[in-house]
Amino acid sequence: MTAETAKNPAQPEETTQYTVLKLRFYPSPEQAALIEKTFGCCRYLWNKMLSDVQEFYAATDLQYIPTPARYKKEAPFLKEVDSQALCTVHQNLRRAFLDFFRAPGAFGAPQFKTKKACRDSFTVYCREYRTGPSIYLTADGFQMPKLGFLRAKVHRRPLPRWALVSVTVRKTRSGKYFAAIAFKCPVRQPEPVVPTAERTLGLNYSLNRFYVDSEGNSPDLPGVARSKEKLSRIQRKLSRMQYGSGNYEKQLQKLRLQHERIANQRRDFIHKESRRIANAWDAVCVRDADLAELARRLKQPNVLDLGFGMFRECLRYKLERQGKPLILVDRYYPSTRTCSACGHVEAAVSYKRRTWTCPACGTVHQREINAAKNIKAEGLARFRA
Repeated sequence: MTAETAKNPAQPEETTQYTVLKLRFYPSPEQAALIEKTFGCCRYLWNKMLSDVQEFYAATDLQYIPTPARYKKEAPFLKEVDSQALCTVHQNLRRAFLDFFRAPGAFGAPQFKTKKACRDSFTVYCREYRTGPSIYLTADGFQMPKLGFLRAKVHRRPLPRWALVSVTVRKTRSGKYFAAIAFKCPVRQPEPVVPTAERTLGLNYSLNRFYVDSEGNSPDLPGVARSKEKLSRIQRKLSRMQYGSGNYEKQLQKLRLQHERIANQRRDFIHKESRRIANAWDAVCVRDADLAELARRLKQPNVLDLGFGMFRECLRYKLERQGKPLILVDRYYPSTRTCSACGHVEAAVSYKRRTWTCPACGTVHQREINAAKNIKAEGLARFRA
């Protein structure tokens, strides 16, 4: 080792990490009207550009997407909203066509948007000028072009090295406004963690308990069941009301708020549980299951209720940021039918059975715990192979 190498040891490579702060903000009536107009202009521009693309392709067999500036003469109201939001619509349509042509089986063709069906949102990117950035965050809100200062609940402050990238404004069905503020920051790649059997956890999806791990534990589920009972009562009451009446609209708002509450409960549980597991273990093994196919095969609509797919994705990126692996086991691996003690593979084990006895060694297994142990063993074997 030379003296220069000793003084300057190899530093870990830097990568760009993106973090999003989701803030609820409270616009004034004038700002709310401009936000609604921006939603409408973005939807109008998307439909207009998509229509022109289809007509141009049918006539010339070539792909061409006009820029937003072309439509401002025939639609002067487009000049009243932020041009950056309109430019983002153009970029999104271009990206949608690129994804469709690259993988038509995975991505559908771009579709027209309607006021009732589409999600009300628009994105504005931050620009640097001599006078400062076009978007910036303060202690009690954030500044945006055209809209001005928007008062918000800032529950978390960005770190000094974070650079603001964009703001996505969204309105929920219940009428609340949220801003997803994206930041980027250069970070050093963490040292890869080599998993061991003692520091690795196996997770098996469970219909009733969300998951069962290889240690025999399962999480404390949020009160979603109680919230769903309340949701059913609200829906039954709504069905007996006259459509379009004042009481109908009030009950419909209650329904939207209850749906939002259930989604928030689910999201809060998923983030807290995935963070707890990512901090406590060096590696996690989980089956790469297609949950939609599992729901169709078992004819159980509650397979997708708690969002195990979202939990798996949150677990992946939280482990990845610490240099820890999420090991995916093949979805067709017979973890339920395999004896974790001797390796015997049973012909069939129903998902309705809680226990089964191995005919080869006589071990009595808890079906879900046994599956989690097999997922852990198979994941470690695949990682070391």
